[in-house]
Amino acid sequence: MRRAVVAAAALATALAVPATASAHATMKEAHPAEQGRVEQPPREITLRFDQSVEAPPNAIVVLAPDGRRLSGTVTQTDRNTVVRARVRGAVSGQAYTVRWRVVSADGHVGMGVFTFGVAVTPPPPTEAVGSSGMTWRDDAARWALFASLALMIGVVGIRLLVLPGELDPRVERRIHLLGALGAFLALNTGIAGFVIRSANALQVSGVDLLYADLSPFAESTRFGTAFLVTTLGFGVCLTILVVAWALDVPLLRWPAFLLGLALVWGYPLSGHQATEPNATLLGAVADWVHLVTAMLWVGGVLTLAVVVWPLAPRLRREAFLRFSRVAVLLVGLLVAAGTIVAIERLPELSDLWGTSYGQTLLVKIGLVCVALAWGGFHHAVVRPRLERGVTPPGVGRSLLGESAVALAVLFAAAVLVNGAPPPVEAGSTTATPTSVR
Repeated sequence: MRRAVVAAAALATALAVPATASAHATMKEAHPAEQGRVEQPPREITLRFDQSVEAPPNAIVVLAPDGRRLSGTVTQTDRNTVVRARVRGAVSGQAYTVRWRVVSADGHVGMGVFTFGVAVTPPPPTEAVGSSGMTWRDDAARWALFASLALMIGVVGIRLLVLPGELDPRVERRIHLLGALGAFLALNTGIAGFVIRSANALQVSGVDLLYADLSPFAESTRFGTAFLVTTLGFGVCLTILVVAWALDVPLLRWPAFLLGLALVWGYPLSGHQATEPNATLLGAVADWVHLVTAMLWVGGVLTLAVVVWPLAPRLRREAFLRFSRVAVLLVGLLVAAGTIVAIERLPELSDLWGTSYGQTLLVKIGLVCVALAWGGFHHAVVRPRLERGVTPPGVGRSLLGESAVALAVLFAAAVLVNGAPPPVEAGSTTATPTSVR
């Protein structure tokens, strides 16, 4: 009963959504539409709100691709629910950014940003004029997400695929805890990453962000679509893992594990790489395999380091030998998939040292080599001694060291996923674009 109560409290904390009443104004309609395309340059921008608002002189700012301001005087009509701004200088064949800011009747400042194109498809709002683009905060959030998935997918996966069926209750309890913690953190770090990305485009933070219109980011971008799907999915995973813990039904981990594997697919499809002219389905699959194998590898080492070694001395030999055999396959897939991704992302060999993306990849390769050397030491030195029934001293600390290097590899992977590879002009490669674009 106590375990069920604790699990239920954890689930409620993770999934609870504040239900505070909101009286601030919401934009209901825009012309040109958010992320819309018009065939003729508009003469004005019109925004309609669900209640009366106060529009300051800079309530609507329309920016050309080069940053020039094209909007003029702001006016209000229809009981101050409609805000308009004249536009001069817009031409066909370009995309424009609209930044708006109004004051609601309750005193809260609402704001938003969107783009529209004149005879062209507009860029997503994350690439609006004035957006700061990716920052270290985005990289930190993505790394935290990957580390969380190493717990949820890696630890749970290693328990299902590697460890023997019957385990000490303390070991099962810690695996339950780590898996549920991983799902909880994945859910929340995913939300944090979405908020950070939106704040970069809106150029606001703190309290102002609470009243900003984030719908264009969630509904009109690959990143937003992936966020919505993965957030819902991680919520389901967390629910399943907590129920498995509360009811002591370990087999329920399987659907959570398989769903987690499927959700990782969203990251190759929502990154910069998926929109490149040379993006292929093979590259997206390789990226997914690369991420999944890395998470299973990191999760396996963490399981040995923080679960098996401190809690189950009698299981150390069997668990280490089982994981050692699986690790060989994981590393092979990791390296093969990473090679395919690197070849697709770097059109020229010189891009490896001549671009920031390539330089980050070199750092990641260096970290992977360190981690593989560490794992190779365990495989070549520790494994034979364990097979003879001898447990070398310091193995637990060595596994923690390998885990730390593996987490550093995940950070480099997070930077690469957030980064833009060297540009490739359409038609300059023989690769066939697929539906990933």
